[in-house]
Amino acid sequence: MITCFIPYELDPFRVDAFEDYARDWNHAIPRCGADLVCYFAPHEGSATTGYGVYNIESLAAYEAYRARLRDDPLGRQNYEFAKRERFILKEDRIFLRRVMAEARP
Repeated sequence: MITCFIPYELDPFRVDAFEDYARDWNHAIPRCGADLVCYFAPHEGSATTGYGVYNIESLAAYEAYRARLRDDPLGRQNYEFAKRERFILKEDRIFLRRVMAEARP
């Protein structure tokens, strides 16, 4: 299992648009095959940073998931919304693996 961690740089005057975007991913991402952890919008401190986090089985599963997301009606609508409204200034993807504690004698 890997975790996709997505840091977003946001227009601080368009956080409401990012929240709408995040709410729609709450439906489309699980439907297309990833385990959504959560989307996070700015609250206190930085007004320009948001995050999306989800788990997926592997990088191969990620590629298939992304294809399904592009074909999903809500996924396409959300991509177009972000493109049209331009509230995301920068978006990265980082793939992480969980480090579990080992049993100690």
